[in-house]
This record gives sequence, C-alpha cells and structure tokens, in this order.
Amino acid sequence: MGSPWDNAGTGSRDGRREHRDDREGHDGPRNYGRDDRGGQGTRGHESSGRSDGGQWRRDQERSSGREVQRMEPWVNLRGPMRGPRVWSGDVGRTSERHKAGTMVAVYDQYDEFRGWGFYHPHSRIAVRLVTRDHSEPTEEFWHDRARAAAERRLKDPEIPSEVCRILHAEGDDFPALTMDRYGDLLIAEAYSEPMADIFELVLPTFHEVLGTKEHRVVYDETAARAEGGIPFEKRSAGCPPRFQFEEGAITYEVFQAEGHKTGFFCDQRENRARLANLVKRLVAEGNPPTVLDVCSYTGGFALNAAAAGASEVHGLDLDEKAIEQAKRNANVNHLKNVKFTHADAFSYLRTLQHNGKEYDIVIVDPPKFIRSRRDFEEGKAKYNDINKLAIPLVKPGGFYISCSCSGLLEPLTFQEIIRRAARLRTVRVLRETGAGPDHPVRIDFPEGRYLKALWTQMD
Repeated sequence: MGSPWDNAGTGSRDGRREHRDDREGHDGPRNYGRDDRGGQGTRGHESSGRSDGGQWRRDQERSSGREVQRMEPWVNLRGPMRGPRVWSGDVGRTSERHKAGTMVAVYDQYDEFRGWGFYHPHSRIAVRLVTRDHSEPTEEFWHDRARAAAERRLKDPEIPSEVCRILHAEGDDFPALTMDRYGDLLIAEAYSEPMADIFELVLPTFHEVLGTKEHRVVYDETAARAEGGIPFEKRSAGCPPRFQFEEGAITYEVFQAEGHKTGFFCDQRENRARLANLVKRLVAEGNPPTVLDVCSYTGGFALNAAAAGASEVHGLDLDEKAIEQAKRNANVNHLKNVKFTHADAFSYLRTLQHNGKEYDIVIVDPPKFIRSRRDFEEGKAKYNDINKLAIPLVKPGGFYISCSCSGLLEPLTFQEIIRRAARLRTVRVLRETGAGPDHPVRIDFPEGRYLKALWTQMD
C-alpha cells in the first residue's frame, strides 16, 4: 500500500489561532529609503566578507592618520554584518543623532560599506538593510522592486493568482513589510512605520501589475510600541470589512477587524491541501478518519478534513472570535461533520486524555511561541508541553502533524522537541514541509523560513 501522501497536491491554508506581524507610514518630503524597525528577530548568517586588501591595508590606512571617507549619513558596526538585520547592541558610532526612519549607509568594523538600511534608534532591530548597492534607494528603486515581486508570483504556476502572499518582507527586499492578495484587495502589515509609506508609494505599481483595486495597511500596537510610535490603519474607500474567497474546495470568510495578521494565513496553503489528500486517501481505503485540529483559528485544517470526507472533525482554539468565524465558515460550506470548541488548548488536551479520547489524525498548529531570543527557552518549553499533551491522543498507526511558525526555532531543534514529547512512542517522519513559493527566503536570512510542519506516523 502506498504512502497516504502519494499524489498529494498543493492547496491552501487558512488562519491559525493567535498572532504574527509587519507595518509602515510617512509625512513631509518623501525620503524613501530613510527608516526602519522590527518584526521577527534574529541574526542572519553572513561573514564579515573581508575584501580587497585585507586587514593589513586597513591597518595601514588607520596608522597613516588618513580619514575614512563614508557616505552620509552613516552608522558603524562593532563587528561584521550578519545578514539583513542589525541589532541595537551591534551599532557602534553614527554620523549624527539620526531621527527614526533615517536611511543610513552601513559600515562594518573595518569601515567597509555593507549597504543602505533604515535606522531606528529605539528598536532592538536598529537597522534593516534594504540594498547592498552603493546607490541610495530612490523612488524608482522601490517601484522596480515592487514590480519584480508581483511578477515573480504571476510567473510561477504553483502560486494561485487570486489568494497569495505578494510581499514577504526581507525575502522580497521590503524589510518589515508583508502583503497578501485576496482578489482585488491588497492587505499589508508594516512592522516599521516608514515601510507603511513605502507601501503607499509602490501601491500604484502593484495595482497596475496585479489588476487589484483596493487596499488596507496596518501598523499595529506591538510594532508601534517597539519603535515608540503610534499605531494606525489606512484603507481605501472601497475596502470591504468582510469578504469571501475560495481556496481549493473551501470558501472562507474573512472579517478584517477581528482577524490576526491579514485575516487569513496563506502560508499553510500547501499543507491544507496535503491534509485533504491524506483524508481522501484514507476514505478511499474504507477508513474515514477522525481528526483533531488543535489551535484551529478560523478552521483551515478542520474544514479541509471535513470536506474531504472525515467521519468526525473537532477544532479548538482560545480565540473566541476565531471560533465563531470557523463556525460560520463551516455553515458557508454546508459541513455538518465538524464542530469547534472555544477552549485553552493545554487544559482541553488534558481533558481529552483523561476521557480516553483518540483520533486517527491530530494537527497542532499553535501561535508563535518564540518571538525573540529572550523568550527562546520559554517558547521551547511551550512547544514541548503542547506536543506532549497532543501526541497521546493519536491512535496507534495514526498521523500526527505538528507545526511551528517561530523563525528562531531551527528545524532540527523542532524535530528534537517532538522526539522528546513522544517519549516511548515510535515516531516516523514522513515529510517536512513549510510555506509555499510565494514566501521566498533570502539565503542570508534563514529565519524567513519560519513555518515548519512535521508530518509523522505513530506506532
């Protein structure tokens, strides 16, 4: 008998349960290329790249008393450039007391130019690199990058044209800005205020290339607090507060005012389709499965399992508004074999264990437990706890899909968490997946590959 994932197609993934980020804004003469701030956090993997002449040449220049010529304004790092983000502790000297959002030339500890980036003195991410070119970014630069990002999606046959991610922050050279498309609507999140201004600048280019008409951009409370700014939301006159769209066999409804991020999670699209194919396979073999979707948000995995023919589907989430939306989504799709419960996952999983409940398929897709290096150990413990509570609910021979959207959590560490949580059970990894090709990742910023989904089978 073949693997239940044979012939698994690509599909879609809906929202989740709790949170995620990204944002921007501007006034006065447009200084595009002069501001930045944070979102997720980590240091990329890039060497100092000592070049042409080496340390000896630099020592000779210093000893000769010759002044180093830098482009203005500038910041000097204490060490090497480690990817597209510079942490506040890595900034040494600056040419002046820069205002938040200033575009600065970045130099490493050897006074070698490393690129232009937005500087923010109050954020833990002090600089977000925009380009490594010597030329400071112009309006034309941003329009070119916007056109390139949109065309990448349109040219890729694996990316659905109507619902997908159009901007994936550093992955598309728009640091601190993400944007999803829902038909004629573009919804953006700016994790740094200046990137909201950049969004408004390039919006006409996106509308031209994509054929979209409406938009909404949000600079939320978390991002504003990190920068010492004021949160805001801007939307076009025709931007609908509630809208519907289709992904695979499911119709979803999104209510923007009550949703997290852009109201939906495009990153799990392929994984939702894989789950639907797994359920269809089991149904075809005469074994319609029972399914538990932990941290179901508005029902993405649960709805796909129900539509594929599962005998029983149960979704649970702590977000009461998300659960209400999941129930509406089930009604829109005329699905009777699915129920949703508003509950804390940790306590409810204990109750299910106590009642001896077991399922053929269990999906765990929790919120981002690790938001910064400061919460790393606490977040790891939460991933361990939720998986330790969910794994006993998997029937012998059943399937367990565990996800993490924490960019700081490396895949091998995540796999080790699952191994420890499983204790004496035999766990076979069938595949490791993540977000689709509409979420490109820069090789010097591996944290951009934040989504991890481990597909396993339990003895």
